[in-house]
Amino acid sequence: MLRAVALLLAAGLVLPALAEEPAWSEKTIRERLDQAAIAGPIKGEALEDLALKGKDLFEARFTVLDGAGRPNATQAIVPTATRRPAEHAFQRLAGPDANACSSCHNEPVTGGAGGFVANAFVSEGFESAEFDTLDPQFSNERGTNHLFGAGLVELLAREMTVELRAGRADALRRARASGEPVRVELVAKGVDFGRITAQPDGSVDLAELDGVDADLVIRPFTQKGVMTSLRQFTVNALNQHHGIQPDERWGTRWTGTADFDGDGYSDEIGAGEVSAMVAFQATLPPPIEAAPDDPAWREAAKRGRVVFADLGCETCHRPALPLKSLAFQDPGPVDLAGTLRQGDVETPAVYDLATLEWAARLPRNAAGEVLVPLFGDLKRHRIADTRTAALGNETLAQRFVERDVFMTAELWGLADTAPYGHRGDVTTLDEVIRAHGGAADKSASGYRDLPEADRSALIAWLKTLSVGE
Repeated sequence: MLRAVALLLAAGLVLPALAEEPAWSEKTIRERLDQAAIAGPIKGEALEDLALKGKDLFEARFTVLDGAGRPNATQAIVPTATRRPAEHAFQRLAGPDANACSSCHNEPVTGGAGGFVANAFVSEGFESAEFDTLDPQFSNERGTNHLFGAGLVELLAREMTVELRAGRADALRRARASGEPVRVELVAKGVDFGRITAQPDGSVDLAELDGVDADLVIRPFTQKGVMTSLRQFTVNALNQHHGIQPDERWGTRWTGTADFDGDGYSDEIGAGEVSAMVAFQATLPPPIEAAPDDPAWREAAKRGRVVFADLGCETCHRPALPLKSLAFQDPGPVDLAGTLRQGDVETPAVYDLATLEWAARLPRNAAGEVLVPLFGDLKRHRIADTRTAALGNETLAQRFVERDVFMTAELWGLADTAPYGHRGDVTTLDEVIRAHGGAADKSASGYRDLPEADRSALIAWLKTLSVGE
């Protein structure tokens, strides 16, 4: 940490210490990062140093001296100060429920997934912002996903959003020119998102849209696919799980006060520190497909990869999606109010992921595009039905996404992220494959009908998809 801080000071990124604190102080946030200095291209060693500072914050065990806790504020994503006085500093359900990001994202290492004990309780954060019951009518219980390769996932989502919106714009242009409705398929990176019909008057019929919101923004994070960016995810989590309010949402600009939660600590965490946390998450290396040492395992995995394709699993769990650019802008292009936006800064930072050591290992296609091996499609699908309902085990919709509709889970890193399922309560891969219904019913039925040797081979291959750290 000391080396990272020294380098950041030399680069002009670190503001003076908040106060003279002894080395043994129980205050975790000792200095602030200057958001204005986190601008333009940041690459190589400078990017690694900023990410290291973000890792320190990701692993920091926030205390009340940092402003941890939110006595008068709820977990709502829109600043809401209607909370009842809390009996305890930590509350497992309504939160705050952790004092470090790594308390949950830690398997097999920092930035990884979490076991069942680290489950989060997700509500809309408005009508059920305070609750003290496990009853699913108040909250959805979710397992903790890993964050490895998250920067690549967000970059894919941004490029797919551009493709979808370009398709809509072209359809509208043609409808205006012809005076007739124009019905088009919306496809991004080979993934079909249904159809829209553009009208000559500029309106768009979205009845046939599939797997994406009406604004055509791909939101790649959370199991429902409702978080646009790592920045939005980080800002939300700091308040919900730690009671640390980022200035960019809970500060004076939007709330009229520097101490929205009324805990006596103002300006708890700034945009610069959030940027460092985003840099850490965005630069986490992508998971790998690891060849087992055991020859029998290698042979079984080879067969299992074929079985995976034959079952049609690649329809949703696409082996790779092409990515044109490894330049990660922060703030991003589609973040909304309440999260730092590009218009809020003079010059956005651009984290050049291509300068990181792991980027050289990524395969490329004939067009020179990076092939991101995520085994996903960044699309929502109905994953349960009345016959196979296990993965539709939630009562509440979230952000108007139906309770049995979820984002395709990326399979990379699967070997290190058990247990499985949205609630993290499925202990084996065999169980979670059998639980697939809805859009995946045909593949799951095919799996159930396979000979035992082929089912075993598929598991053998899935267990080669490692976080790799």
